[in-house]
Amino acid sequence: MSNSSSITQFLLLAFADTRELQLLHFWLFLGIYLAALLGNGLIITTVACDHRLHTPMYFFLLNLSFLDLGSISTTVPKVMANSLWGTRAISYTECAAQVFLFLFAVSTEYFLLTVMAYDRYVAICKPLHYGTLLGSRACVHMAAAAWASGFLNALLHTANTFSLPLCHGNALDQFFCELPQILKLSCSHSYLREVELLMVSAFLFLGCFVFIVLSYVQIFRAVLRIPSQQGRHKAFSTCLPHLAVVSLFISTGMFAYLKPPSISSPALDLVMAVVYSVVPPTLNPFIYSMRNKELKGPL
Repeated sequence: MSNSSSITQFLLLAFADTRELQLLHFWLFLGIYLAALLGNGLIITTVACDHRLHTPMYFFLLNLSFLDLGSISTTVPKVMANSLWGTRAISYTECAAQVFLFLFAVSTEYFLLTVMAYDRYVAICKPLHYGTLLGSRACVHMAAAAWASGFLNALLHTANTFSLPLCHGNALDQFFCELPQILKLSCSHSYLREVELLMVSAFLFLGCFVFIVLSYVQIFRAVLRIPSQQGRHKAFSTCLPHLAVVSLFISTGMFAYLKPPSISSPALDLVMAVVYSVVPPTLNPFIYSMRNKELKGPL
């Protein structure tokens, strides 16, 4: 296939060649997907139905659960279908949609986690101003800004990537349509425009990362000044789930995209893609509900 105009489908990386292992992967991903649906669905239903949870923290958690459902639903069902039917094909349109939806969900989730860090900072460092700084209108505006930023980021990258001429076949070394894998198929030097756009996004994400780190530095300083041990424990219990989710999300994504080429291999790339695309949406609901009494009671 000499150029992108002649490509009607891509070939995804197969997990296994034998029928038994394909079915094993189908059942494994089905179990993971059902766990993600159950966990996030329970959080969405509980927060929506219990008026005691209609607070900024749980409003943002509701948005996070929607995004987790969206990100895992973008990749895993296609993997299950391919494993079940023993195929590797995904159409050009499906691939573009998968890239857009996955980037949209992941980008928006990262921006939302930044907003949630600000929520925890105000709750602990400026509790007297919490109602003013994080009123219902402010929360809606911040959530809308996160969704709009994620949408714009995904739209720019998807449109730019799929406008590039592809000269290196249609086989992707990944189990879903991942942006770096599609760029590997592009013609020489044609991908530089997308690399420039990726660098702009990287600086934006770095700014969010610095904001999250500085927020938690201020949070921990404020918590350590709380005189009572019970007060410190309560403050930590509201922050640790968010910090765990942020750490899981950022560490898996950074290792997947920023690991040195010397340790890169197809098997490691595949494992890391599973870890950063499947594990966080599945574990996030359990991390948030594990030690959260306000959430465990209504659940």
